[in-house]
Amino acid sequence: MVHRLESLVIRHALRLPAPAGPAGEGAVAARQFDAALMSVGFKLSADALRQLSGLSEATVVDTAVGTLATVREMAGDHVRHNVYFKDFPANVPDTFEFWMRCVREALEDGKARSGVLAQLRAGVIDLLTLPSYGNYRHTYDEMLAAHDELTAAVGDRLTVLHLGDALEDEVSALYLALAGSTTPLGDEHLADLKVLAEHCADGPQPETIPVRENRAVINEARLKTGSGLLLDTVTDVLRLTCALSGGDVSLQEPTRFHKLSRPVRRALLAGLDEVVALAPAKLADVLAHTEAFKRLGERLHPHEYPQWPHAADVFAVARGEKKAHTFDGRVEALLTADDVTGATELLKSAPGRLFRALDRLLRTASTREERDAVVAAVEQVAPEVSGRVVLSVREYLHNRAEETGRKRVFINRAGRAHVADDTRTAVPEADRERLITALDAEIGRRLPVPERLLVDPDILDVALPLSGRATSAGLGVLPRGSVSPVEGELLRFFVYWKQTRRVTDYDLSALLLDADYETVSWLSYTNLREVEGEHSGDITNAPDGASEFINLRLGAVRATYIVPQVNIYSGEGFEEAEESFFGFMLREGEQRGRPFEARTVRMKSELRGPGRVALPLAFRRAEDGSWHAKWLHLYLKGHPAYNRVEGNQVSVATLLRAIVEREQLTVGYLTELMANGGRDVATWDPASIPDVPVTYIGLERPEGLHPESVVITPENLRDLIPEWLLR
Repeated sequence: MVHRLESLVIRHALRLPAPAGPAGEGAVAARQFDAALMSVGFKLSADALRQLSGLSEATVVDTAVGTLATVREMAGDHVRHNVYFKDFPANVPDTFEFWMRCVREALEDGKARSGVLAQLRAGVIDLLTLPSYGNYRHTYDEMLAAHDELTAAVGDRLTVLHLGDALEDEVSALYLALAGSTTPLGDEHLADLKVLAEHCADGPQPETIPVRENRAVINEARLKTGSGLLLDTVTDVLRLTCALSGGDVSLQEPTRFHKLSRPVRRALLAGLDEVVALAPAKLADVLAHTEAFKRLGERLHPHEYPQWPHAADVFAVARGEKKAHTFDGRVEALLTADDVTGATELLKSAPGRLFRALDRLLRTASTREERDAVVAAVEQVAPEVSGRVVLSVREYLHNRAEETGRKRVFINRAGRAHVADDTRTAVPEADRERLITALDAEIGRRLPVPERLLVDPDILDVALPLSGRATSAGLGVLPRGSVSPVEGELLRFFVYWKQTRRVTDYDLSALLLDADYETVSWLSYTNLREVEGEHSGDITNAPDGASEFINLRLGAVRATYIVPQVNIYSGEGFEEAEESFFGFMLREGEQRGRPFEARTVRMKSELRGPGRVALPLAFRRAEDGSWHAKWLHLYLKGHPAYNRVEGNQVSVATLLRAIVEREQLTVGYLTELMANGGRDVATWDPASIPDVPVTYIGLERPEGLHPESVVITPENLRDLIPEWLLR
């Protein structure tokens, strides 16, 4: 368990918990540990190296074993990445020539010959029936022998692990940060929160738990450890039951409830009873999930517990035996009657809902007076609305300009996306500008006043993480909509997957589009070699794991956009496979090395979304020839089987265009507001490190900062929202 907790801290904070052990002569082992880390693109900070050097050799070795395992997994180096073509990217054959070679080899195979001849007579060859197609023809060691060692380059990634506090202190701080987050966490981080919540159930708790999914996971842990439940609404109990049944705590997907023990039933019913007794109006929340509450009642048997009559009322409302009037129903009645002013006045008592209904109110308003009433209400209640909602509405207004032909992008909580024409009535420009001015003023008012703020320019185009579900777990991953520079001669994508039970075939592809989003070319198993680069070959079965690569020479790319994608051709989905992840590497032309080299990995993210086509990010060439990544974290529904890059060119291009044309609020937006508000905002200069505490925002934590400095990096970028805007 200790190593698991240490791993969580390293993955989330890039901090090495201060090892506990006897003093000793660990300097040699510490330097060897540091060298091993550098081989996979990591390094100990000076403080961490110094601390380890003063401990016993056994302590250093124990720390090294666990840490190396963690960072190798972070970079995707914990598995063996073999390739179909042993010399990749050299000697990749022409696609048709390769297929014909597979046919010839099949004809020379006594077992396959008759079947292939029958297919030839019919005029159609199924590649998957050819013995030499889709399966590794050499061992991993034979592949390694075909490649020279990687030559070190200045541009290789070097991620610093900084020295942290004692393990328990680091774990507690991480738990409080995740539990108290005001942005929903991704599934991977929710799973981590569950582990932390069980460990920290009897320790310090966050002052508030704004996100309901987080509360459900924490309540599950508290129930197991015998701690009191943290319940505020009847829906909290429903979410908790979903957590106990291994279901969807966001309530977006139905959960099959497990049989519950009597002590658990009593705890849930007692919690429901207390919530309703304190606030009977909360019975109205049942109406949003009536079917789920009916099924919950079948598991809880409320009729067996007459001591909790208010809990029984919950299920009476779900069955329609008891009336409950909802706030949303009253609002809907007013809007149906075209009473925009009345609906606005009512919504002022629920500021968050007013903000979420803003677009509809403005579109429904038919007079200048009604629109003025809506805008005035927003200005009045803005101080009472959470920072995340204020920022979300500000971003919406930025993209709601009066333009024709715009597309709307719909992205659900799981990352599945689709695009539709924007047929909404335009928001009058005067109202839009007035609202933007009001929200900018409100956000600026809430921003802190640090004595000195230092900002690394490379982080200015990183999107604000308004939802943890707009990203995915991994190394070097940025929120959806972020833009980051890409520097290097060779760009190499990789995908790895390992099937759980069924034969599973994932296909890595790259679609190349011009400035008008028209197809220039692509690289995939159907087009192994192009002017721009090479595909490593198709692997169609992964019982022991499989990898595919695409190598691109950026200087030779004829397109404006490069869109890597992972298509599920057959078998298990991303959430069914035992493991699946995507990433990219950057290299200089002369580096050579193996197909996969951990220290050249710039990004590695888990593939765990819905749909059958994954779109992690896209690359765009600017007018000056430089390349930038645009982070997507999207999934297309695709087909149940046989997804190919050729079949989704139009849908991918349409989605990319809509995403590129939509602008997100970025870190640069916040720092500009701070500068306009008179704060001392300066550009980070690594050659001039202050010896006093500062607030630093950048892609990586620099060494040498004062220990009392506040540091914001992508690992804790969500802290910008709760700590700076919810005041």
